[in-house]
Amino acid sequence: MPENTYKATVRYAGDDLFIGTPPSGHAQAIDVKGDRASATTPLEMLLVAVAGCTAADVAAIMEKKRQDITYYNVEIEGWRAEDHPRKFTRFHVHHIVHGRGVSEKALADAIHLSDTKYCSVAATVRPTAEITTSYEIFEESVPPSTADGLS
Repeated sequence: MPENTYKATVRYAGDDLFIGTPPSGHAQAIDVKGDRASATTPLEMLLVAVAGCTAADVAAIMEKKRQDITYYNVEIEGWRAEDHPRKFTRFHVHHIVHGRGVSEKALADAIHLSDTKYCSVAATVRPTAEITTSYEIFEESVPPSTADGLS
């Protein structure tokens, strides 16, 4: 199976700051000085990458399923080993969906498909870190102007 190649660069900018440039060309500041917190750390980027990958999948799948979602948020927690290299050992991804008549089955299926088939970031970290998921659905009422049939 042929592989696609991606290339990124990380340039040292001094004082424990780096500039990361991914294939898209959108530069990202990286701060490795723990107490300063002036930019994202590499570990924080990994959390965002896992959450962002699955969020993109789930949003696209739910749209294809014609689900009426008005708000979608993904929260992620990661647990790290105590010993160096202090890698992530576990992630928990929590999906929060607000909408009208959102199908619990459709959401559960979308999360499952992302988790097991589509999310390349999850597939990359899964050999060394467990990933668990959960979700909440909040029903929103239909605006009064459409609820009574008036437009």
